[in-house]
Formats: sequence, C-alpha cells, structure tokens
Amino acid sequence: MSTMAGTSLAARGVFVLFFALTILLGSTVRWWRRRDAHANASEEWSLGGRGFGTWVTWFLVGGDFYTAYTVIAVPALVYATGAFGFFALPYTIIVYPFVFLVMPLLWQIARDRGLATAADIVRARFNSRPLELAIAISGLVAVMPYIALQLIGIRTVIESLGLSGEIPLLIAFVSLAFYTWVGGLHAPALTAFLKDIMIYIAVIAAVTVIPTHLGGYGAMFHAAQSAVAEPPAGHALQSAQVIPYATLALSSALAAFLYPHTLTGVLAAQSADTIRRNAVMLPAYTLLLGLIAMLGLMAHAAGINTTHPSSVVPLLFLSIFPGWFAGFCFAAVAVGALVPAAVMAIGAASLVTRNVLPSLGGGVRASQISALGIKLGALACVLWLNAQFAIDLQLLGGLWILQTFPALVLGLLRWRVSGTAMLIGWIAGMAGGTALCFADSLKPTHVMALGDHSFAVSTGLLALVLNIVVVAVANIFTPDRS
Repeated sequence: MSTMAGTSLAARGVFVLFFALTILLGSTVRWWRRRDAHANASEEWSLGGRGFGTWVTWFLVGGDFYTAYTVIAVPALVYATGAFGFFALPYTIIVYPFVFLVMPLLWQIARDRGLATAADIVRARFNSRPLELAIAISGLVAVMPYIALQLIGIRTVIESLGLSGEIPLLIAFVSLAFYTWVGGLHAPALTAFLKDIMIYIAVIAAVTVIPTHLGGYGAMFHAAQSAVAEPPAGHALQSAQVIPYATLALSSALAAFLYPHTLTGVLAAQSADTIRRNAVMLPAYTLLLGLIAMLGLMAHAAGINTTHPSSVVPLLFLSIFPGWFAGFCFAAVAVGALVPAAVMAIGAASLVTRNVLPSLGGGVRASQISALGIKLGALACVLWLNAQFAIDLQLLGGLWILQTFPALVLGLLRWRVSGTAMLIGWIAGMAGGTALCFADSLKPTHVMALGDHSFAVSTGLLALVLNIVVVAVANIFTPDRS
C-alpha cells in the first residue's frame, strides 16, 4: 500500500476528474431545446417535458431515491448500531408495491390536468387553498434536511481527501447550486446513468475485495459482533429492536415517494405503464442497498475506529484500496449525493413557484432562484441541526412528509372528507410529531410505556396515526359539501 501522502494525491486527482466530469455533463445539457413549439420552458426545466421513457425514468428515480443516505448514512448507522441499521432494506421492499398501485393514478391525474406537484393534486381534489399551502410547506421543510444529508455526504468525502474547516461544505454547496441552476431536471436525468455505473463498480469491488482482504465474511461478522459498543446492538437483531425496526421500515416506505424529488421523478415519466415497469425493475437497487449496508460491518473488521460514523465508508476505502481507486469511490459517493440533491431542489422549487408563491409566474428564472433558496435552507440544516447520525436528518424529513399521506394518497379514495378536516389532521400530525422528535433530540423513535413494558415506535408513524384519527373526528363536524 502506498504512503498516505501518495494515496491522498492519487485520490484527489481521480476524485476531481470524475466529480468535475459529472458537473460538466449536467451543466451542458441543452434542456431548452424543446420537443415542439407548444412545450413549456418551465416544465422542461422542472419535469423534463414529461417525456422520460422506461430506462431514463429507472435511472432517474433510482438516482434520486438511492442517495448519500444509502452510501454514507446507512453504513454509518450499521457501524454504530449493528443489525438495526438494516431497517432500510425491508422498507425498499415494501415501497415498490405501493408505487405500482398508487403512483400511476397520481401520474394520470397530473397529466390530465397539467399538474406538477403534490400540492397541485391536493388542490384539485379538495379545492382548498389552505390545505394546498400546508402540503406545499410539508414538502419544503421535509426536503431541506434530506438535501442537507446529501451535502454532508459530499462534505464527508472531501474532508477525507484532506481538506478541513468549512471549505468542503462550501465546495459541496457551490457544486450543487451550479449544477442545478444550469441543467434543470435533464442534468440529473443524464448523469444518473454515470452515477449508477460508478456506484455499482465501487460497491461490487468493495463487497468482493474487502472481505477477501479481511479474512472472509465469517471473520467480518465476528469482528462486528464484538466491536459494536452499545448492547443490544450486534449483527443479529435483538428483541428490543424489533418494534422500532418494523415501524421505521413501514413509516419510511409510506413516506418514500411522497417527497418532492421522488414524485418529480414519477411525474416526469412518459406514461403510467412506464411507472409500473419501473416499480417492477427498481427492486434491483435493493440488492445494492443490502451490500452497501454491510460496509458498516466491514469497517469493524478493518479496525476502523472513529467517533464520527459518517466518515466510516471513506476511511474504509482509504484503508483497503489503492489511492486512485479510493478517489474513484469518493467521486461515486459525491455524485450519488449530487444527482438526487438536484432533483430534490427542483421538486421543491416547483412547490414554491406553483403553490406557495404563484405570483412569481412559474418561469425558469423564478424556479432557479427558488431552488437556490431551498439549498440555502438545507445548508442551514447542516450548520444548526445537531443530529447524532446523518440518517436522522432523512428520518426527520420523513416525519414531516408523511403528514401529506392522508390528503394525497387517501384522497384518491372515494370517501367524502372535507379539506378542512384534512387540514386540521395535518396540523395535529405536524405539531405532535415535531414536538416529540425535538423532545427526543432528533431521534426517529419515541419510547412508549404500556403497563410495565416500554417500547420504541417510529415517531413519524405515531404522528400519521394521530393525523388520520383527527381527520376522522374533524370530518364529523366539518362535512364535505362539494
């Protein structure tokens, strides 16, 4: 193995090459070449003209669903807590039947009526401006900590290359801002191909080379079992972890495709059948996620010892791989954060220009400025939200976006419920869930007592149950008169 100085130099060179290439490709996309004279420039920037076919949609949806959350945050949680960190695996299994059944319906409604956001769909269903604003605000506040997680992912790999202070965070922010401003949705749609290829190469190399280097998977699991510090953590799920594991998986699955970025990827599809085909094909990413999560266990076997779990994967790559390949893996992680963060900002910008401040006119420039404002909000989340794990930022956003589930998804059902009842339920869920989450120091689960027994439950799921119960009660007193 080369010296650390040589490793850092080689890693920096390869990282800069691939990261800069991605930004260059995305920034030179000629999205303004519209398909026909009737195409809308703003829709081209924010939804790609609603013309993405099966393969582009597969890479785009996979690209904005599997993010720095996947490559940095999940292995970090596995490193610190053991098997509990694998809750992300069953939730990606649960979510695809949901996508197959629900998302084509939302796509058809949006396509037929020229709608582009969740708030648009809710307004069309309930004819309620306050509820439209509530859904839009949910999307905005939920996506900011999620973008913050992507910025943390880019910052982490840049710090691992030897830069310190606030410079890595500044580089991450400026790169994301430029990439999104110029390219619109076509930028991540194009570079998602490159991102996925890089991630697959890095992960396949990691799960074959690293265990071989460390003495095999048996040695890896043994080292992980003895190294995870806090019982009942380990590579086997303990009884006390079953309820929080299951409820976090369920709440994450229900929230996953309500975010502005995942919904944007769906609404940009060419047809409802495109979405159904992708729901069948996307589980291929679940296999990748399981392999990535095991990097947290491999770090123990490799002797990685750090008090900052988010740095586990970069430290593992530096300790095992030659410098040039470590730099390639770092670039894969950074691009894996850049692509979804751009889609997140674009989806959130549509909420601003179409639902929160429609007076802006909905043009491309208004969307670009709105997306920049969203990224500044995400930067504030990085600086001021003191989450123990990076994944807690994503789960905090999940709590908030989950409160749109009754109005957006249950609103598809043929039941008579008023927009006022939905709004009251939303307020209850948002207020109650947020209060619990911050009282628990941003932990995604809340401990409940039942007699002599106590157990932790997903805070987002508790807030959703409260939301739905309040909607049912409020609907008795505010019946739908439409």
